[in-house]
Amino acid sequence: MLLHASPAASDDTSQTVKIYAGKLFDSINLQLLENRVISVSPDSGLVLDVSSFSREDRIAWDDPQVVDLRHATVLPGLVDVHVHFFLHTYSETRWDDQVSKESVVERTIRATIHSKRTLMAGYTAVRDLGTEGAGDADIHLRKCMAGPNPIIPGPRYFTANRAIVATGFYGPKSTIHLNQEGIEGITGAEVVDGEVECMKAVRRQIGAGADWIKVYAEYRPRTRIRDVSYILPSISIATFNEKELDALITTANRLGVKVAAHSSHWRTRLADKPNLPSGPGFHSIEHGGDITFDDETIAALRENSTDRLSTFWVPTLSIFYTEGNNGQSEVWKMAARNFAKALQYGIDNIACGGDTGPFPHGDNSLEMKLMVRLGAEWRKVLGWCTYGGWKCIRSMRWEGKEGAARLTRVGSLQEDQRLVGDNEVPFGVIRRGFAADIIATTGDLATSFERAVDKSSITFVMKGGKIYKRDGKGLV
Repeated sequence: MLLHASPAASDDTSQTVKIYAGKLFDSINLQLLENRVISVSPDSGLVLDVSSFSREDRIAWDDPQVVDLRHATVLPGLVDVHVHFFLHTYSETRWDDQVSKESVVERTIRATIHSKRTLMAGYTAVRDLGTEGAGDADIHLRKCMAGPNPIIPGPRYFTANRAIVATGFYGPKSTIHLNQEGIEGITGAEVVDGEVECMKAVRRQIGAGADWIKVYAEYRPRTRIRDVSYILPSISIATFNEKELDALITTANRLGVKVAAHSSHWRTRLADKPNLPSGPGFHSIEHGGDITFDDETIAALRENSTDRLSTFWVPTLSIFYTEGNNGQSEVWKMAARNFAKALQYGIDNIACGGDTGPFPHGDNSLEMKLMVRLGAEWRKVLGWCTYGGWKCIRSMRWEGKEGAARLTRVGSLQEDQRLVGDNEVPFGVIRRGFAADIIATTGDLATSFERAVDKSSITFVMKGGKIYKRDGKGLV
């Protein structure tokens, strides 16, 4: 029998890295702390300690294990909870052509470049919500980026595999064979109908290794009527009936996996309201550009309990903005109004995800910039993009009473990536026992937030205790 040694006992303390931060962002209390030194174990990939230091302290700055960031602001690694690594900018190639004309090999090679650009921009964790016709390539890509010696550099990678949609809703669509799903056998998502097919799809994808299940709860079925109607093709309606949704969500939950919903006009199906007549709820709502803010929705999205599963809203402002002529379209204006309204209602269960891919990978910070432009306080936005990001995409084993108990044990350094795996390590905050996913910006967050979070200002990137960028230069 192979017994695992305690991670703390097996660490080589002589190799401890010490990061001296002029300012450190506390992503739980949303505060900037001055003059902090962070001790990191490269072996376990965890933060060992955070303490204060004095500018008068005698420090061996020429020690290779010392990182001098006294001139910078240090943050937890950023989290984008809605990316598509297997897509590239639509201004380069239309979605239909990427999905139906680019080979999986080409799309995977592009994905490796996208993963590196994302990491170098300071994003140390992402959730990919669908390969968009590239099959299981995300799960294979995840393997290449995982472990102590990854083949390629990239963030922690949470996958949703193929996404799930009902017949007739999604593309690519043939212009000749109008009743055919996809083109030459390629579909942008897995097509299912009825409770049995829904259950089988969820079981199959989880069995294949998906971290998440994504469901197109709403989409546009009447795109082919565009030659005679200019309004109907753009209207999103429910894809599945209530029994099908129950089958999708309940099956995933029983197997310990969360469910994300693509939805524009969502309401009621919230994870922390499990006894609703409509059945179990989604764990994250993607887009929601035309939300109905009823009392129940407002109450649920204000709550952020540590011992109960919550629903997170991912507004994806970036995709509305970039695809809407950089803020000129009515769709963007509606999404912007909805986000501003959410701020007025005090909604706080928000995570940052831009639907990155249709706009360039590496420009992920656009989502935070837009949130601040629309009135969100920058500290809160940084919280949504760090600790809030982890709370959104973390596994079910971190939720409920089990998760709350697990959090109390983080400080004992047992949540080590060598024992629990890359995607089970807690991250999003710089504290003892959390992953050493750490970045630094030379910008001033308080006075020039957009410049500070821009990729051009991110000069240091560490993921899991390994340095990938230092002094503004990539080390891989």
